Amino acid sequence: MSATIVENTIGIPEGVTLELVGRKITVTGERGQVVKDFSHVRLNMDHIEGSLRIWAINPRKREASLVKTITAHVKNMIKGVTRGFTYRMKIIFVHFPMTIRVEGKKVEIQNFIGERKSREAKIAGDAKVHIEGDDVIVEGIDINEVAQTAANIQLATKIRKKDLRKFLDGIYVYSKE
Repeated sequence: MSATIVENTIGIPEGVTLELVGRKITVTGERGQVVKDFSHVRLNMDHIEGSLRIWAINPRKREASLVKTITAHVKNMIKGVTRGFTYRMKIIFVHFPMTIRVEGKKVEIQNFIGERKSREAKIAGDAKVHIEGDDVIVEGIDINEVAQTAANIQLATKIRKKDLRKFLDGIYVYSKE
């Protein structure tokens, strides 16, 4: 019986260093450093001369799909330390003008649909949030932190117990770069 091998190879560009210790991957580039631990995954990984090889021998369906998943994670880590990730969000209101402030690791949203109590959204990890006019810009080198921060801000302005076709106020993602 022959062995089935599912594998992917990722090329590491110049200016980016990748360290592999066990199943912990550290990617360092011009914008910073991203560390992820894949020790929960039973896959084999090798770092050989400017490339990372991820493979599984005789994998089950889940393990075979994890090869591509881990490959995508590492590619996002490389893209993050070279170019970074930016999510642009638009502040939309009809009647009550919202006021948004960044305070430490929280985004404070005041006067949302006329509410007296302000709403808060947590900033995940090292993501950076700044406001430019009607835009909220979330930037960072880890796509998980940037996406989670954008989701927290959008979820903080979710309207409940009203007709969503009429009340369109909120902060929504309109661009991912």
